[in-house]
Amino acid sequence: MTLRKAEVLFKDTAAGTLEETASGGTRFTYAKDWNTSIACVLPALQREHEWAQGVHPFFQHLGPEGWLREKQARTARIQEEDDFGLLLRYGADCIGAVGVRRFAGDKGDDVEVAEVTANPGRTISGIQRKLLVVKDGQTFTPAGREGLAPYIAKFNSERENLRTLVRNENLSLRWAAELLGKKEVNEFELANVAVLNEQALIVKRFDRTADGGKLRLEDFAQILNKPSGRDFAGKYDASYEDVAGVIKKHSARPEIDVSRFFRRLIVYVLVGNCDAHLKNFSLLETADGLRLSPAYDVVNTAVYDGFDQTIALTIDGKKPNLDAIAPKLLTDFGKSVGLTDNAIKLVFNDLRKAAKRAASIIEPPDGEAPDGFVHRYSEIVRGSCLRILGE
Repeated sequence: MTLRKAEVLFKDTAAGTLEETASGGTRFTYAKDWNTSIACVLPALQREHEWAQGVHPFFQHLGPEGWLREKQARTARIQEEDDFGLLLRYGADCIGAVGVRRFAGDKGDDVEVAEVTANPGRTISGIQRKLLVVKDGQTFTPAGREGLAPYIAKFNSERENLRTLVRNENLSLRWAAELLGKKEVNEFELANVAVLNEQALIVKRFDRTADGGKLRLEDFAQILNKPSGRDFAGKYDASYEDVAGVIKKHSARPEIDVSRFFRRLIVYVLVGNCDAHLKNFSLLETADGLRLSPAYDVVNTAVYDGFDQTIALTIDGKKPNLDAIAPKLLTDFGKSVGLTDNAIKLVFNDLRKAAKRAASIIEPPDGEAPDGFVHRYSEIVRGSCLRILGE
C-alpha cells in the first residue's frame, strides 16, 4: 500500500506535512522553520502530532459530511470513507486558515473535477446541503477553483419533511439576532443561486477578510479532538460544560465569552434548537486573539416530527428533553461555569425584554393554516419563552 503525504498550509503558507502511517493512522509534522501553532490541539512546541487510527480529528473535521461529501467523492471518483483522499482533492481551501494539498508535481490518479456544484479545490464541513458561492452584482454562483469564496449557500434538504430548512434558519437567525444582537450572529440573506436555480440562505463568512485573507477558525470538535466517527456522531460526544472549559482555556477574553456562550445557549433552548453540537461553536481569530465566533447554524429542530427532542450535548451529565428544561437547570449551569448570580440574572432580564421586542418576527402570516409552519414554529418558541423567561 502506498502511503500518501500532503502539504499543510496555514494562510496559504506551507506550515508542515500530513502523512499516513503504516499502522493506519496519520502524522502531522511542523516544517523545520515553522514556530507558530496552527491549531489549539496542535501546539508548535510539539513538532509531531500522531493519531493512531485514520485522519487526525483536526484535519478530519475540515472535510464535508452528507450531501457535499457524496457529491465531491462521486465527482472525483473517491470512496466516501476516504478522508485523506477527499482532503487531497478538495482541502486546499477549507473553512478557517488551514488547508491541505498535494505537493507540487504530485498528480496522483486525480480525475479532473469540472462540476462547479462540487466546489472543485474547496470544501466545507457540515451535513446540510451547502456550497461555497461568490456574488457577481446581485447574482450568487458556485465558487470555482480559484479566487474568493466569501459566502456559503445553504439549501433545503432533499428529504420531504425538511423542505423548510432555509425558511427555518432565516427565521431563527432573525429572531436570535434580536435577542443576542446583530453582531452576535453571522450576516445572512435569502437569494437564488444560479446554476442550481434554487433559493438558499446565503451567509457571509466571518473567517475571511474583505480582501480574501484567511482567519483562524476552529470548531469545538476540532479543539476537543473528537473523531467524527463513521456516522459523524463525534460532534455530540461532549457536554456544554466542556464547551465552557474550552472557552476558559483558549479565549483571549474568557469571562466575556463564557457569558456570551451562556446567553447563546439559553437562546438556542428558547428557539427549539436541539442540534447545537460541538461543530456549531467555534473560536475565531481577532485582533485580541481567539474569541467565541458569531452564532451560526441556528435552526428550530423541534418543529420537525421525528427529530430528537433532547438537547445535543449534556448538561450536568444528562440530555434532557427540550420541554423539560427549566430556569433552575440553566441557572445552575451558569453557576457551574463560573458566572455570578448577578450576571445570570442580568442575562435572563435582558432576554426577557428582547423576547418581547422579537415577538412580531415569529407572528404567523395572515391566512396561514393553524398547522402551518410558522404557527407550529411560533408555538414552540412562545412556549419555551413562557416556561423559561416567564413571558
